[in-house]
Amino acid sequence: MAYLKSKEEQKLIIEGGKIIGEILEKLAKLCQPGVSAFVIDKEAERMIRKAGGIPAFKGYHSHKNEPPFPSTICACVNEELVHGIATPEKILKDGDIFTIDIGMEWPKATSSKLKVYKVIKSKEKGYFTDTALTVVVGKVPEKTQQLLNVTKKALEIGIGAVKIGGTIADIGKAIENYVKPQGYGIVRDLVGHGVGHAVHEEPRVPNYYDKSLENWIIEPGVVIAIEPMISMGGHKVITADNGWSISMADGSLCGHFEHTVVVTEEGVVVATRRPGEKINNN
Repeated sequence: MAYLKSKEEQKLIIEGGKIIGEILEKLAKLCQPGVSAFVIDKEAERMIRKAGGIPAFKGYHSHKNEPPFPSTICACVNEELVHGIATPEKILKDGDIFTIDIGMEWPKATSSKLKVYKVIKSKEKGYFTDTALTVVVGKVPEKTQQLLNVTKKALEIGIGAVKIGGTIADIGKAIENYVKPQGYGIVRDLVGHGVGHAVHEEPRVPNYYDKSLENWIIEPGVVIAIEPMISMGGHKVITADNGWSISMADGSLCGHFEHTVVVTEEGVVVATRRPGEKINNN
């Protein structure tokens, strides 16, 4: 099936995921008061290209009449959830929370790389990984930190629900069972997704239980981006006039964490795990 990745493709996705995880960790350290999203974005593009990759989001559009996305990263502050544009005017300040969502196509197709990575020779392109995190800028209230703790833990719970022979529905069910009793909003209009051959592929990976996905069996070769999007308020979102930035409709703070997960015959690999990432299993 088209969405399944071969062992060679899995290997390249895992290698690319390691690189983008390292890049995201470095970008997170730049998120300080007074720094603009534009500066972080330019550094993101520089590091991706230096690593032999291509920004997956810059220039992206889902249909020909849609304006191309102008940034390397999706840069979202406070109530912004996804697809925020990294402008010079978006300057971080103490007490903000800032989400960096970043994707990369790797390795960039060149004649020399194609000799090494024969698996991509036929289509002359690399493989896509996608990852995100929300960081605090300066000091934030305890309730804000708790929102991020819950969102990050929800991601780990979702990853833990990925089992060979299980279903995609298991992932959303596990996340919802953890988040909903705590009173947070689970965004429903935006979900995780397959990734690898393209930025977005089947299947949909919701952060809530969807019975229809009980028929979507997880097997070796499946590669998905799991990305809980959790708010302090409701679940509804609105899109800005620029056609890209999506924020919480009620203006509530929101967190977003994401990893690309590869299902191999040996088990589940979190391809985009950051080197210094602490996993909360409490």
